[in-house]
Amino acid sequence: MVRRYVVILAGGKGERFWPQSRLRRPKQLLPIIGDRPMLRQTLERVLPVVPAERVLVLTNVEQAAVVRRVCRVLPRANIIAEPVGRDSGPAVGLAAQLVAARDPRAVFASVHSDAVIHHVRAFQGDLRAAFVAAEAAPVIVLIGVPPTEPSTAFGYIQRAEPWRTVHGRVIYRARRFVEKPSLEEAQGYLASGEYYWNPGIFVWRAGVVLEAFARHAPKVFAGLAKIGKALAARRPLAGTLRKIYPSLPKIAVDYAILEKADNVVVFPATFDWDDIGSWAALTRHLSKDAAGNVVRGNVVIEQGSHNIVINEGRHFTAVLGADNLIIVQTRDATLVCPRDKAQHLKTLLQRLAADPRGRKLL
Repeated sequence: MVRRYVVILAGGKGERFWPQSRLRRPKQLLPIIGDRPMLRQTLERVLPVVPAERVLVLTNVEQAAVVRRVCRVLPRANIIAEPVGRDSGPAVGLAAQLVAARDPRAVFASVHSDAVIHHVRAFQGDLRAAFVAAEAAPVIVLIGVPPTEPSTAFGYIQRAEPWRTVHGRVIYRARRFVEKPSLEEAQGYLASGEYYWNPGIFVWRAGVVLEAFARHAPKVFAGLAKIGKALAARRPLAGTLRKIYPSLPKIAVDYAILEKADNVVVFPATFDWDDIGSWAALTRHLSKDAAGNVVRGNVVIEQGSHNIVINEGRHFTAVLGADNLIIVQTRDATLVCPRDKAQHLKTLLQRLAADPRGRKLL
């Protein structure tokens, strides 16, 4: 049998959840939704599908120590630290080389570490079926989530004609990708029934991934090939990555190969999914009081509505006569902003990075 692997991409900074999320303790290492770190929840979802020895986690050098603590069930060698961030393209290519070095015939799923998925059994069933599809033909299987609203925050995949049926489920060829459409466009996508949210869950043979990079992103593949040779020669991985990885182009996997490949198919998901891209998204998953406030921690709100107030310590936070605010209190920083300004948080962090007082808070 072809062996199956799962690679969890866990190297993001989680800037949109500052001040809780920091470089050394980003979103995926926090219990943003639920009582366990998002990475831990992701790991627990995939372990019934593949054994721990075939789950790899890609992170970065700043977060590697914490990731190892969160993922104690995994072998130490299965947690790989990128020396620098090069976006999802090189990360996926590195994953393909790591899996191929263990088993050239292997099929692996690439998943993100910070998604919210409540229908866990449905996710596991869909993932197993997607593995079957990727094992049956040299295709790139994308799991697409049927949209429940005309979101302008997510990427979309448009389906084309049916490709084949797997486990009684129709899989479609992919027609095109759209990144964060306008509201009018998203409304049309929802009405058409031809579009799916793109959660970044891909299933493919390791060789198919590397062939796609060789064909569509040769500059990335040149570096990946060097890494592959070093792995074959059993050279130390950390030293190899320090030498080669910084020279790889910084590019998302969508732009590097997915939008160019002609062997992409879409498997419609039966599970729920949310990217949780900002503090404002918490209202979709956490309980609200009678005035629509979302509260976590030592907080009291009087004469206020539709606020999101998070207090992670023993410090007391009181809100009086304010509406539609995001207030996040940590040990050393406090964020206060209107909910409709949450998308500008990265601009604030750029200013902090240029300020010696703020730099240490990143």
